[in-house]
Amino acid sequence: MLEQRIEQHFIDSADLKYQASQLLSKPIAAAVQAILASVTSGGKVLACGNGGSAADAQHFAAEFVGRYERERPELAAIALTTDSSILTAIANDYDYKLIFSKQVRALGGAGDVLLAISTSGNSDNVLAAIESAHERDMIVVALTGKGGGKIGQVLRETDVHICVPHDRTARIQEVHLLVLHCICDGVDAQLLGDQESTQ
Repeated sequence: MLEQRIEQHFIDSADLKYQASQLLSKPIAAAVQAILASVTSGGKVLACGNGGSAADAQHFAAEFVGRYERERPELAAIALTTDSSILTAIANDYDYKLIFSKQVRALGGAGDVLLAISTSGNSDNVLAAIESAHERDMIVVALTGKGGGKIGQVLRETDVHICVPHDRTARIQEVHLLVLHCICDGVDAQLLGDQESTQ
């Protein structure tokens, strides 16, 4: 019984990834181009999210600053989820809703990209970060699910929305990780050529 349940998770995850591949390939390619244009012009990516999405933001930043699969020059990315002193000071002195937006205002500038991750599309602090990014003339790349929520309603035409067509958080997060790997691979392919990784 337990083994069947586990097998079903694998099947459901694979099915969603297969179904989403054609739907999401165009916005993922647009995200690659937006991020590539930023980092090759001296810009940076600021990434944020809550819970599992915070882990995804950190995962992405690590693969940009370090490497994905091939050696290349370091790319500028900062996860806004990692500095406990900043996070707790803003949450305590102001409001938890502002933990990312104040960092975007402090660190972001025109030409930078905000990578905003929210499975529901309704995270107040991610929405506030998007608002601050727009004030700074940044492009937003939003990863959502569940129809996109409020985030889908506030994005501009120049932003990129990658909305996983599912309602279950675990499945959305699994596709978000694949999307982030596609972005990393796409940026590397544009910078280094599209040969297969030897790692």
